[in-house]
Formats: sequence, structure tokens, C-alpha cells
Amino acid sequence: MIRQYDHEVQGGSVIKPLTGVDNDGPSDAAVVRPKLDSDKAVAVSCGMNPCYGDIDPYWMALAGIDEAIRNLICVGARPDRIALLDNFCWGNCNKPEVFGSLVRASQACYDGAMAFSAPFISGKDSLNNEFACEDGSTICIPPTLLISAMSLVDDARQCVTMDVKKAGNHVFVVGRTHDELGGSHFYKIHDQLGANVPKVDLELAPKLAQKMYEAISSDLVTSCHDCSEGGLAVALAEMGFAGGLGLDVSLKGLPVSDDCETATSQLFSESNSRYVVEVEPDKAEAFKALMAELPVGCVGLITQEAVLHITDVNNRTVVKSDLSALKEAWQAPLRW
Repeated sequence: MIRQYDHEVQGGSVIKPLTGVDNDGPSDAAVVRPKLDSDKAVAVSCGMNPCYGDIDPYWMALAGIDEAIRNLICVGARPDRIALLDNFCWGNCNKPEVFGSLVRASQACYDGAMAFSAPFISGKDSLNNEFACEDGSTICIPPTLLISAMSLVDDARQCVTMDVKKAGNHVFVVGRTHDELGGSHFYKIHDQLGANVPKVDLELAPKLAQKMYEAISSDLVTSCHDCSEGGLAVALAEMGFAGGLGLDVSLKGLPVSDDCETATSQLFSESNSRYVVEVEPDKAEAFKALMAELPVGCVGLITQEAVLHITDVNNRTVVKSDLSALKEAWQAPLRW
């Protein structure tokens, strides 16, 4: 849908839905300046993963909130001025198990809004989406919650995009990776669902968002992208092909939980509250100092050669691919 719209109407676009050297990298959020005589702007984002709802709608809802908020943070929006909207699409709520899943998701909305101090100011619902077939069977949609978020940007000139910018810059991962492949795209392509759905640490997540905002506001961040669908490996690939540069990454530096031992879980787990950050070498120490007491690790460098190269904790190559091939894999299903 975003490919069908003119993003320059009224000339206020700061960050469009697609960005990078060829304007085809997936932005974390869109940013617009409503008043062209002011550098203040508004950032708009969303978060959704219905696959998690097949395991637990509570964590699906919280993951949507966390994703929408970290997408705002990635572009430089203020964490203290966030407003949320919900869009519930649910099945037949006369069925106890369906209604119960709606209650679980609603409780998560309350918990997430309180933890991030981000009120729900509006929303909509589309309930009882169940269709009776001629043979007597019924088709019911999965419980799905789309979270939209918006916040203020004090100075649009400080906004950050997700495409990598310069060879030699450092790559950091902020946030901890857990063994949480449940509902992941990795499992989906293997026709599995799993059980370890990504959870949200409601004490840690707001702290990470605040510190990332401070880092961007302090001009310590060159590019920033959130880890979401596909996990760390996909986030790195997106940043690389959007910027036309490669990345040389070692999983040795990745902050992980004790249960996250395999390269598969480290690369493809979709743990929440994680950011991939590009930092210039002369700002790396200041960035690490700002992130002290939080899970953060330097995992590699930006390279001139457009190749994504990833090694595991034993220095074995687990990914080596031209970014052109990864970009083609990402774009091919969208062509019509």
C-alpha cells in the first residue's frame, strides 16, 4: 500500500515509509512536519504480529505496543509524548475461548500503556469475524491487534533513518536476545509455531527506549533499526541493502540470555525491545557510557563490500551473502 501513495503531498515529509540510497529500505516510522516554518515534527509508526496470538494474545498485544514504540524511538521521537491507538480484529466473541483471548489482549494494552506512560487516545474494533460455509463449517480470523503510535520530534534535523551510512562505523545491539522463536518467521517458513513467544520486560523496555532517545538526541547515533520480524539477521540485512554497504558481524558481542545458546536463536529470535545501532568510531565510547547498566554490545563494523558476513561465538561463518541477493529475496514477493 505504501508504494501506491505520493509521500510528498504538502511537502512536509521528513522520513518516508521507504528510505535509503535507492529509497527502498523499510523505515521504522514516518516523520512529517505539519508546519513548514517549524522544525518540530510528528512521527507515526505501527506494530503487529498475529502469529504470537496463536500462542498467547497477551504477549502478542504487548509485542505490538513495544514494536510501535521502539519504531518511534528509532527515528528520534520523544518517549514521553507517545500516544497509542488500538485496532482489534477478532473472531466470534460469543465463544468463551475467543472472548477470553480478547480479555488477555486488553489486559496487555493496559499493562503496556501504564509501563510506557503512553495512553490509548483512540482505536477501533472489528469483532465477530466468523463466516459460515455452505457445508456447515466455519472460518474464523485469528486474534489480531494492530497498534499505531505517534509522538513528537523536537527537531526534525536530528531524525535518524535505518540505512547504514559509512564503512568503518561500529554496529551495536541494544537489548537482550532470548531463546524466543515461538511465532517467529523462522518457524513459519519451517511450518512450525513453537511455544516460546517473545515477551516484554515492562521494567527494562522503557529504560532502553529512554536511553536510545538520549543517544539520538546527543548525536551519537548514525543509523538505527529495530529488531522485529525475522530477528537480528533480517534487521542487519535490511540496514545493509538500504544503505548499499556491508556488515561484518560477530555474535560474540551480542547480549544474550543464558538460554539463548545457538546461532539460530541468536539470529532469528524475535525478542522485543532491541535496537541495532550504527555509531561512528569516535563516538563509540560515549555511546557505551550512556548505555552503561543496560544490555548492549558491539557486534561488528560497516564494510565497503556489500556483503552480510556473520560469525558465531566460535568464529565460524554462519551467514555470508551478497546484499543484492538478500534484497531480491526481500522485494520479490512484493512485485505484481
